[in-house]
Amino acid sequence: MKNSNLISRILTSIFFKRANIGAVRYARNTRSLLQLIRDAVEKSGGLSGANISAFRDQLGVVTRLLKAYASGQYRELPWKTLIRIIAVLIYFVSPIDILPDFLPIVGLTDDIALMFWLFSGIKDDIEKFRQWETTTTSSGENVPRRGETIKIG
Repeated sequence: MKNSNLISRILTSIFFKRANIGAVRYARNTRSLLQLIRDAVEKSGGLSGANISAFRDQLGVVTRLLKAYASGQYRELPWKTLIRIIAVLIYFVSPIDILPDFLPIVGLTDDIALMFWLFSGIKDDIEKFRQWETTTTSSGENVPRRGETIKIG
C-alpha cells in the first residue's frame, strides 16, 4: 500500500474524524492536553527500528510546542495547526484505528505514517517555534531546550 494512499485512508476514516472532533476539547483543556502529550511520549518510548530517532526528535519538538502553547508561553500557532497536531496525537495514542496497534509489526504503521505526514505538513510552524525557542532561551527565559527532558504536568 502506498504511503499517500494510507494517509488518505486514515484522514477519511471514522477514527481520524473522531480524533479531529476530540481535538477541540483537548485544545481547550490544559490538563487533558498535557496528559495526551505524556501518553504520546510514553508510546513513542516503546518504538524501535530505523528512523525512530528522527521520529522522536520531531515528536519532542511538537510536544515542547504544545507544552509552551498550553502554558501560554507560545501562542503563534494557528488554530488549524493546533487542532491538526492534537488530532494526530489522539490518533497516535489510540490503540484502535485503521491498523490496530495490537497487530504485530504492521499495527503501528498507520500511526507513524500519520505522524510523519504531520511533521511534513507543519514544518514551517515547527521552524517558527524552534526560532522562538532559541530566541527565548537565549534571552534567559525558562523554556526547555532541544533534547532536554521536559516536566509535563
